[in-house]
Amino acid sequence: MEINWPELRERCRIEEDEAILALNKPAGISVTGERHDSDLVEQAAAHGERLYPVHRIDKVTSGLVLLAKDLAAHGPLTRQFGERTADKRYLAITASTGLPDHGVIELPLSVGRKNRVRIAAPRERITRTGDTWAVAPADLLAGRNYPSRTEFTTVHRTATHTVLAIRPITGRRHQIRVHLAWIGHPIAGDPLFDRSELCDRTHLHSWRLRLAAPWRGGELDLTAAPGSDFWATGPDPITADPATILSSA
Repeated sequence: MEINWPELRERCRIEEDEAILALNKPAGISVTGERHDSDLVEQAAAHGERLYPVHRIDKVTSGLVLLAKDLAAHGPLTRQFGERTADKRYLAITASTGLPDHGVIELPLSVGRKNRVRIAAPRERITRTGDTWAVAPADLLAGRNYPSRTEFTTVHRTATHTVLAIRPITGRRHQIRVHLAWIGHPIAGDPLFDRSELCDRTHLHSWRLRLAAPWRGGELDLTAAPGSDFWATGPDPITADPATILSSA
């Protein structure tokens, strides 16, 4: 996707001060490190602006992304993600029904062939106890694995889809996408796991972020509202009233 950085910066800006720039990124644009397409950091640099990603969201994911304007701000912000003190919330629409009102996915991740993230255990060894999905330590595959925890709340249901508010306690690569897919509830439109080809995008959105902002003497509390494309999983939107759903999340 081609990026007009000055236009995108102005249209997608949520908040900005001397230390940070927060954007509501469209789906289909990389934050940084894209080998074949333009990305936000590259395009900003091409226009004379040096930015440092505080965290990453996938190219297919829309929503809130926080960028530091200098390294002095970057370090204290990224440490909060490493120490798990940053409070992150996502929205997702699964191409499925049957999820509980609240759930916990406690499934370690590993990296397999072609650098693909997967659950570090055979799929058939995943068990559900109440509303928690997990695997026994004895069932973990050999090799390095990464403890990973995702918590979710169901905020809306239709006959075919479920809208979730998600809190990833750990922040592993592809964590939300892999966790939901491996328990049988893939995100609608996810190119890794949803083979239906019924959606024009992946319905995962970086929604809210709260973390300390020492240069302000307080905190950042940011929200990125999903666009209409997030709610469109077919000919009819998931809801005609997204504000009501979000207010209950």
